[in-house]
Amino acid sequence: MNCSQAPGFILMGLSSDPEKRQPLFSIFLALYLLGILGNLLLLLAIGTDVHLHTPMYFFLSQLSLVDLCFITTTAPKMLEALCTGDGSISFSGCLTQFYFFAVLADMDNLLLAVMAIDRYAAICHPLFYPLLMTPWRCEVLASGSWGIAHCVSLFCTLLLSQLYYHTNQGIPHFFCDSRPLLLLSCSDTHLTEVLMMALFGVLGMSSVLCIVSSYGCIFYAVARVPSAQGKRKAFSTCSSHLSVLLLFYSTAFVTYLKPPSSSNSSEEVVVAIMYTLVTPTLNPFIYSLRNKDVKSSLRRIINME
Repeated sequence: MNCSQAPGFILMGLSSDPEKRQPLFSIFLALYLLGILGNLLLLLAIGTDVHLHTPMYFFLSQLSLVDLCFITTTAPKMLEALCTGDGSISFSGCLTQFYFFAVLADMDNLLLAVMAIDRYAAICHPLFYPLLMTPWRCEVLASGSWGIAHCVSLFCTLLLSQLYYHTNQGIPHFFCDSRPLLLLSCSDTHLTEVLMMALFGVLGMSSVLCIVSSYGCIFYAVARVPSAQGKRKAFSTCSSHLSVLLLFYSTAFVTYLKPPSSSNSSEEVVVAIMYTLVTPTLNPFIYSLRNKDVKSSLRRIINME
């Protein structure tokens, strides 16, 4: 089979059966629209309510923006393939999709760590919280996360662009991810695979260590609170964040903590649907349904309309 440095691909991750494509299209379109609506409403609530202009809600708005872009990176092409039965994508389009997917996945990872730091500062150092999490520092943390995510994604995209691939190959996925692209390459991918796994691994594990250490300090501080009501109040500010952490890392680690050579395409497609579509759709509802301030802001917006 011929090899090329700029081949075309066909996304074949979802069912090719016409009878199954229509129900899948309806389900995923509903999820996509629900995700857009939920994240837009959360962004609108935080942006228009001055009571929500705090570090915690600033980072939450950044997470909603990332989730909004995240589902828009993968879902439209998936819906097009389900609607028309044509999953073809150019090499440049594939690398572009992977670049933005990697940026947004890394941003999710980094923002969850930054939000854990924010909760640590609020609960463990409440008197110094306004001094620790100033607007300038919040902006530095957010912009630094964006910068790191773009640099990592650009490096990995450049690595993939230098490989040769079998022409006219079907990607057993519904978007262009690094793992199926590495498996389709007819070049020696060992060095590329090691570099990418090391880079994503360091980034992921650094965030996890930051989250674990932050919550370790939080649990220790809460355990020293004498009243049960005080404990509940402290944990209530972390419950939504912990739920999102569980959703994100349980699916991402299942997929990426193993080499591409040991991958199972059907299992990865199911897990990928969870973290690329279901989780970003659920995140705004997890935060809004568990948060009285966000719910009251949303009620004001709805009543105004």
